[in-house]
Amino acid sequence: MNPTETLARYDREMRRGARPDGPGARVERAGAVVRQIADPQGWNGVLWSGLDETTADRAIREQIARFTALGRTDFEWKVYGHDRPADLGRRLTAAGFRAEPEETLLVGEIAEVALDTEPPAGIRLAEATDAAGVDRVVEVHEKAFGTDGTRLRHRLLAGLAADPGTVVAVVALAGDEPVSAARMELVPGTHFAGLWGGGTIEAWRGRGLYRALVTHRARVAAARGYEYLQVDASPMSRPILERLGFHALTTTTPYVHGP
Repeated sequence: MNPTETLARYDREMRRGARPDGPGARVERAGAVVRQIADPQGWNGVLWSGLDETTADRAIREQIARFTALGRTDFEWKVYGHDRPADLGRRLTAAGFRAEPEETLLVGEIAEVALDTEPPAGIRLAEATDAAGVDRVVEVHEKAFGTDGTRLRHRLLAGLAADPGTVVAVVALAGDEPVSAARMELVPGTHFAGLWGGGTIEAWRGRGLYRALVTHRARVAAARGYEYLQVDASPMSRPILERLGFHALTTTTPYVHGP
């Protein structure tokens, strides 16, 4: 993989050329900014910007005004490490945004990613295809991350109802107990499949479940013709993914506006 070329392709396909990530969402291109407008349960925010020191502050004010006028006071500006101007994050903070923890954009070329991991003994993987399956995924999410899963449930149910070919949600079961779960978003017309939300409840960590879920989703993406896997990786998941063949391309930091 050529990291510079792959990052440029990612920016071109997934950010500047972004498509709506779910039913009811739309992407707007306003000058040097690409943003998504969704319902209140969906993701609202800025996906890409091509700014400099002379245009950044005005663009920030314009995005706040646009989202606020639509009743979306709670939205996100996703800043990547190579975005300009270099002090974009500081400017966002000065405008009332707050930074969430930095993550690393990791990309793996599926042809080079290790796909030989099977679930540990006694564990079976099941894809969520209905409301009951989604409830299992959300149950793991809430236990693993300690956060409310209402938005995740809405997103998965809406995606499965509108276009089941664009979302894969999978749960690891110990008997009938959901112990780990993750999802994948497949963006038509691009080369990238996004891996999201991989989490394992505390008692089951360290047993290879996260790696097995990555392998499962990678096999699905490969079968559907995707070339790359993309992850916004936390410090905990980054070492696992790098051992599987992923490469760090840049950082990503969500700047959140609103409550």
